[in-house]
Amino acid sequence: MSLTHITLKWDPGSEEFLKERKRRGVIDPETIAYYRSLFEKHLEGKTLSEELVNYVLSHENKWLRNVFRHYVHYLYYLRKIPPETYGWVMEAVSSRSYKLDVRPYPISLEDIVKTMNALEESHRLYYLIYKLMLEGGLRLSHALLLIESFSPRELVEIPGVGIETARLACFHDKSFCRYYVGVKDPQEPCEWAYFSTKTLKLLEEYAGESVNRNSVRKHASRNKLLPKYVRKVAWRLMIKVTPREVARFIQSRLGELKVSEAIYEDLLSEADENYPKYLKLLTQLNTLKTPTTRTKWENELSHSFYIFESS
Repeated sequence: MSLTHITLKWDPGSEEFLKERKRRGVIDPETIAYYRSLFEKHLEGKTLSEELVNYVLSHENKWLRNVFRHYVHYLYYLRKIPPETYGWVMEAVSSRSYKLDVRPYPISLEDIVKTMNALEESHRLYYLIYKLMLEGGLRLSHALLLIESFSPRELVEIPGVGIETARLACFHDKSFCRYYVGVKDPQEPCEWAYFSTKTLKLLEEYAGESVNRNSVRKHASRNKLLPKYVRKVAWRLMIKVTPREVARFIQSRLGELKVSEAIYEDLLSEADENYPKYLKLLTQLNTLKTPTTRTKWENELSHSFYIFESS
């Protein structure tokens, strides 16, 4: 097949296509920046040809395949290439491959305690980030967004369920607060962030701070629990003391829930009722002593978690 000879050029339209037109839009600014960097370094100014297809296939950075496929899809969307060309390229250039090698990653409760204690002493802002992830099961990106855009007095209406509320609601008699984040991304939503009233004081201290996620990961790589595991740990702990549906709601695992307006309000009230049980469990972690002095319940919790992930 003779390919249409088109010069590849990154433009605002291709970036907008990634964000808005793809079925699974690329919304993370850092991912967009990485894709743009790869394109400008390896594809910018090159001609769409069979030689270029072979170049992409043999390139050592497999992410270049994804960038190339996205751009070819963009050309097809603009009707600059015919369906035959689009179909052949997408068939010839498979997306970045993943090894289906599932590896267990053991995490002990002592690891969690040591990480939190070390962060509290060395970096209180990162300690706040980890507290938000551990107490509410937040993703790193949502914890950073919450800190940067914290607006506790703002009134909002929750789309789809017709509930009007202040972003921040605190239950001081139960020692916790919840904050409406309202991220509606279909892949990574975040409705509410639950956290303790102690964490609220720290959050108020650092409200408005902008933090680069890579700096958090780099700091955590120095003998601390990586951010990507904290949400998983929070889930494993949370389901020990709360119903799974409630834990899913607290952690905004909305794809696993079918939520109508009535069910939403029920889950919100159930989350408010059950969340203090989880906070109590986290408090127990800070009192872990030697194995011989642990209660039967603490001893059960002290077993290592095995987080399974694909490499």
